Amino acid sequence: MTILLVGCGRMGSAMAKGWIGRERVLVHDPVAEPPEGTERLDMIDPAKLPDDLILVLAVKPQVFASVAPMLRPLAERGALVLSIMAGVTLAGLQGALGGNGRIVRTMPNTPAAIGAGITAAVPGAGVSAADVETVGQLIAATGALVWLDEEGDLDAVTAVSGSGPAYFFRFTEALARAGEAAGLSSDLAMRLARATFTGSAALAGRDDAPLSALRVQVTSPGGTTAAGLAVMDADGAIDRLAGDVVAAAAHRSRELAG
Repeated sequence: MTILLVGCGRMGSAMAKGWIGRERVLVHDPVAEPPEGTERLDMIDPAKLPDDLILVLAVKPQVFASVAPMLRPLAERGALVLSIMAGVTLAGLQGALGGNGRIVRTMPNTPAAIGAGITAAVPGAGVSAADVETVGQLIAATGALVWLDEEGDLDAVTAVSGSGPAYFFRFTEALARAGEAAGLSSDLAMRLARATFTGSAALAGRDDAPLSALRVQVTSPGGTTAAGLAVMDADGAIDRLAGDVVAAAAHRSRELAG
């Protein structure tokens, strides 16, 4: 397969890294440096691209309208279109690109760069069973794939898994700063917090037990962990915070959709 990646920011680059060595990856981005192992494409000439092209849209949503006319001939020729842009609906993509509706709207996340991502996808009206299989093969190189029944669910997906890595990183930063405040050196506090974050994530990924069970395994009644969790759970603080965070991100996703 030949993939044309339009836009190579953080998310586009993460996806490309999952495909390098498996597929031919062409990258069109006037600013970003394409990852090693891809081919830079300064000009898009449909006549020089294969008919079975997979067009991956990874530009910022606010930039899409300006690049769509250049990409429309590819969609009209029948390219399978994969969008990873937040907030740009299937209807918006179809209207801007034309073609027969071979469009799949997706929301990946940055762990795709190491094959540990998760991507949610919803197919457009013109997507065939063969297209679904092709998308499955592509996403398998970057991590897990879930298909959605409703496009509207992508706003919540964006808020949970699309933006989710940043939440975990931010909490780890806060944990490290708290360690400093408790008397640890900056380097040691960050080393402890970061290793705890990555180790806990690996444990959660390998153990089928519910997260609540893994949490209980660390929590002795009346112990230090219980004291810390009591602060997080007081008046539903941690659940309220997570709810507000997801609601704000989902609202922004809907705003981007107009």
